[in-house]
Amino acid sequence: MTFASDPATVLPSLALLSHRVRVLPMDAASLVKMPENTILFLDARDDLATAKTLCRLIHASGLSTPIVLVLTEGGFTVVNSQWGIADVVVTTASPAEVEGRLRLVSERGNAPATSSPSGASTEPGTTVEDGQIRSGDLIVDTNGYTASLHGRPIDLAYKEFELLKYLVQHPGRVFTRAQLLQEVWGYDYYGGTRTVDVHIRRLRAKLGGEYEHLIGTVRNVGYRFDPPENDRGEAAAKQAAQSAIRGDAVDPDADGGAPALNTAA
Repeated sequence: MTFASDPATVLPSLALLSHRVRVLPMDAASLVKMPENTILFLDARDDLATAKTLCRLIHASGLSTPIVLVLTEGGFTVVNSQWGIADVVVTTASPAEVEGRLRLVSERGNAPATSSPSGASTEPGTTVEDGQIRSGDLIVDTNGYTASLHGRPIDLAYKEFELLKYLVQHPGRVFTRAQLLQEVWGYDYYGGTRTVDVHIRRLRAKLGGEYEHLIGTVRNVGYRFDPPENDRGEAAAKQAAQSAIRGDAVDPDADGGAPALNTAA
C-alpha cells in the first residue's frame, strides 16, 4: 500500500500491522506513478481541499487505485461519494478496524466506490454510461470534461462544467449557494457566494433560451437541476411539484453586481 504522509503520525495503528508501506509526497505527479494492486491512504486531516483535488486528479487520470481517506471526525461532514474514494478511516482507528477496511477495499477490487454499472441510473431523470451522464438531450461527459446539447458541444469554462456536472448528478435536489461553493470551488476558495450566481447565469446563457429552465431557482434557497419533463421519474416530478408550491419564480441573480472571480481550479 502507499501512504501520502508519514503513517506513524497519520495512522498509528498501521505500524502494528504487517503490510508493506511506501510513503509518497502529496502531489499528483507522484501519486499517478503508483504500482498496480496498491491501496492509497491519503492524509486529509488538515487540508480537505487539497485532498479533494488530488482525488479528482487521480480519478481523471484513469487510474483505478482505490483511495482511503484518513480523516478527523470533523471531516465526515464534508466527504461524499463524489470524491471517488473507496473508504474512509479516522486517524484514531484501531488496528482491527484498519485491517478490516483494507480487507473490504481489496475484496471490492480496484474501483472507486462511485463507479456505476454501464447504463445504470443514478437518480430520477439521469442515466450514467461510460462516464457520460445523460438527461434528455443533455450529455455531460465526466471523462472528457465536455458537455453537449442536441449533439452540439457547449463551450464551458472549467468551473462552469464542474457546476453543471454537480447539478446534473443530483437532479431535483436543491443546493444553497454555500453548498455549491463548497462542493465545486472547495474550501480553498474565499470568494463570496455571488460567484455561484454569476456561473449559474453563464450556464443558463450557454444552454440557450429553450433550455435555460433546466437550472431552476428555488426562492430564498438556491438552485437545482430540473430534468426534461419526459425524463423525470415519479419521485422527481413530485419533488418538483412540491418546490413549485413553495415558489421558485424569483431569480436571485437579479440584484447587484458580482465580485471579481477567482479562476483557479
